[in-house]
Amino acid sequence: MTPSPSPPPPPNPTRPGLLVVATGTGTHVGKTWWGAQTLAALRELGLRVAARKPVQSGTGERPTDADVLAAVTGEAPTAVCPPDRWLEPALAPPIAARQLGRRPCTIAELAAIDWPLPLDVGWVEGAGGVRSPLADDGDTVDLIEWLHPELVVLVADAGLGAINAIRLAATAIGNRRIVVGLNRFDAADTAHVTNRDWLLSTDGFDVVSSPSELADRLTRRR
Repeated sequence: MTPSPSPPPPPNPTRPGLLVVATGTGTHVGKTWWGAQTLAALRELGLRVAARKPVQSGTGERPTDADVLAAVTGEAPTAVCPPDRWLEPALAPPIAARQLGRRPCTIAELAAIDWPLPLDVGWVEGAGGVRSPLADDGDTVDLIEWLHPELVVLVADAGLGAINAIRLAATAIGNRRIVVGLNRFDAADTAHVTNRDWLLSTDGFDVVSSPSELADRLTRRR
């Protein structure tokens, strides 16, 4: 897979005030749940929010990620993810597209996002883990390079293995502002607490353990 060359960020009058890309250390780590809960909290604070899932697979089961995100932003699911990018096979999007006999999207196509105006926070969710293919020519790392977000939210399981998974994903993301969201964090679980403390004190990550805490971070970054 040869990554698409990423252009400099062009002037964009439709760009949200704060652009966030959400990704994860793997599949089913809770990206969509974190997105929905965070956006709901931001709306309760009076912020104008929208979500985009540039491509989604596994749409044979409902609700899809686009359905979940649309329910909290007040948008149509087909605004969150264009209908021609709903792929039924539960496979990486370019693989699912080929299985359906369709042309996979390019990263440049996935990065061409229309936003409603005016907008305070725009939330873009990748598919699978940070290096899972989104297109023939790239993954969420490449999408991040195209979008130039102000913040990357990296969602990970809070338990054993979290430190290794987060370090690997953060290295792939590179020099971007990252907030780590520890999913299913339990303050009574020693592994969860010690993982969080290590990530904070030893690795120096910005770590949150709930969507409400993440919403507070986003509010302060506006």
